[in-house]
Amino acid sequence: MKAKRTYLSVAAATTVGLAVASCGSSGEDGPTALDPDADLSKQSIVVSNYESYMPEDLPARFSAASGAQVEVAYHASNEEIVAKATAGDSGIDVAFINGVYAQALAAQGLLEPIDPRLVPNLANLYPEANTLPYDPGNKISVPYAWGTTGLCYRSDLTGYDPDSWLDLLEPRPEISGKTTMVSTERWLLLPALKSLGFSNSTQDEDELNQAKEVLLRTKPTLLAYDDATFFQRLVSGEASLVQAYDGWCNYGITDNPDIKYVVPKEGTDLWVDVMVIMKTSENKEAAHAFINYVLDPEIHSWVTENILYKSPNKAAMDMISPELIEQYPNIGTTVEELFEQEPLVDVGDAGPLYTRIALEVSAAD
Repeated sequence: MKAKRTYLSVAAATTVGLAVASCGSSGEDGPTALDPDADLSKQSIVVSNYESYMPEDLPARFSAASGAQVEVAYHASNEEIVAKATAGDSGIDVAFINGVYAQALAAQGLLEPIDPRLVPNLANLYPEANTLPYDPGNKISVPYAWGTTGLCYRSDLTGYDPDSWLDLLEPRPEISGKTTMVSTERWLLLPALKSLGFSNSTQDEDELNQAKEVLLRTKPTLLAYDDATFFQRLVSGEASLVQAYDGWCNYGITDNPDIKYVVPKEGTDLWVDVMVIMKTSENKEAAHAFINYVLDPEIHSWVTENILYKSPNKAAMDMISPELIEQYPNIGTTVEELFEQEPLVDVGDAGPLYTRIALEVSAAD
């Protein structure tokens, strides 16, 4: 592995505060008339991404190939992009964000529809990548990375192989005080909702309050809420079992091959990080060309080879070595297995309730 992200998009993502009028909508404004033959050497774009979430030399390589100039900006959270987009012209052309945020921004008319004529490498995606409920047909976003949330653990410390969210929510006495959960709203509620048999995107107030009660009972058994260093606690032995995003569990496996990852039997989420083009972009042809360049399998395979996340790009995944999958088994998760899980979608008007429950749980004694 050549690089690790300091922060992961899904780890920084919380409930979208924007109301969603219709899934995948681009608002009242239609697509901009684009020129497939535009001279890209006369265009420049700003790409906003998480630090270390794309190859460091990608902007220079794209510029050399296309003639377009690229400036890179970094953001620490999806909320940062939402705030910039809703405040007016953000100065950003292409942004990397979580799919549910793309859904919300599109409903506000803040994203440019994707013109497939300018992104022929969309053909490299798995067919299933066109069926995601936050944006069916990838009309306003293009998938970049995807994965699941589950249990990351050391069986030498737990004494058994956990397979249920209840292993985390109602831990055995010998590992009580040695477990962690993430505090980010959607993912904090995820284990409780799934353990109760509810949707991970439910908007039902009674179901959400039931999940809150589960989380309040669990809180005294936790070592900590930890959104970023949980795999390090596992490596050190401070924790035995943690809630984790699959790729970040892989970071732990890098340091201790005895660490394992499992999707709980009650099911989990399918999260997706995507690339979007801002409606305010003045260089939309270059923005499309950049996304198309990323979808080249030689480029897109970097996601799996370096940050250990699965790519929705079939041509890129076909390039991944069997040795890497042997070292990190969850990279070998099939698309069919991924789609057995429930894709995340924006929760619309229920967003404030998710926020309130997360705050009440975190503040409880």
